Amino acid sequence: MVHQQSSGTRLSQSGDTEDIPEREMSLLLAPRLAHFAGVARTEHVTRAAQQMQVPQSTLSRAMARLEQDLGVDLFARHGRTVSLTPAGRTFLTSVERALAEIERAVEEVRADADPATGKVAFGFLHTMGAETVPGLLQAFRAGHPRVRFSLVQNYGEAMLERLRAGELDLCLTSPVPDAPDLVARRLDEQKLRLVVPADHRLASRRRIRLAEAADETFVTLEPGYGLRRITDNLCAEAGFRPKVAFEGEEAETLRGLVAAGLGVALLPPPTVPRPGVVELTVTAPRAVREIGVAWLAGHPDTPPVAAFKKFLLSRRGNLLPT
Repeated sequence: MVHQQSSGTRLSQSGDTEDIPEREMSLLLAPRLAHFAGVARTEHVTRAAQQMQVPQSTLSRAMARLEQDLGVDLFARHGRTVSLTPAGRTFLTSVERALAEIERAVEEVRADADPATGKVAFGFLHTMGAETVPGLLQAFRAGHPRVRFSLVQNYGEAMLERLRAGELDLCLTSPVPDAPDLVARRLDEQKLRLVVPADHRLASRRRIRLAEAADETFVTLEPGYGLRRITDNLCAEAGFRPKVAFEGEEAETLRGLVAAGLGVALLPPPTVPRPGVVELTVTAPRAVREIGVAWLAGHPDTPPVAAFKKFLLSRRGNLLPT
């Protein structure tokens, strides 16, 4: 006795039905969908078998088993020809849509992996978006003019999460991560400066020890940002814990807060000088942040990703604009 379930049914060898989950049913049916579409389009098993280069007996058994697994008749048989039943026509519409989607996916992944025109998903820090990354892409595309990029700007931890999720191929980040599931290479380092308002008591100085700012109010990036972690560590090395008044998500916003007299900040050099602030060289402790490239360990590279990775590694010590 056959009874229908929303999750699908299957006839056992004894003639009884076995309930099977929808996901298992999808896996069961998937290999037969192209065969079904071929028979449905030709309405002739022999002709379909010739076109698909499979034995006619194999194709006939596959169609019979497909109907058995679904628990419905998809074809009406007329000698050597067949015609679709109403259920078969409904099924064919969805099958053709599914097969077309698979074909589009195949074309897309092949295009992304093409050595000449493929795509690289590349993440980088906000502070590298104005000058460093555009310069790198310009230099790379001089030799690879048709490679496409999907660009993501974010803070370090968020980019590493997307790297682990397979959403990024490579990312430029700081600090350079040390994790067993990632591969990271140091590329360069960037000096950090103490940025103070133009009318600040320290504004007449060119150099400063960070300990001299122990009593100042700081504006910083939010916890979780690499630059925030570096700021906290440098201040601890200088013997104090910074008093934080404002936390933000972008370095140039912090520079604006400093210009407004709301605190001081440890920041990388700006792309263009900003009025209203003075940037002091920190002599002690050594105030730098390391910039590195990271990728997922064991993850195979497509040719365009491999080419861009090789390019980035060739820029060691010469990554940042002078």
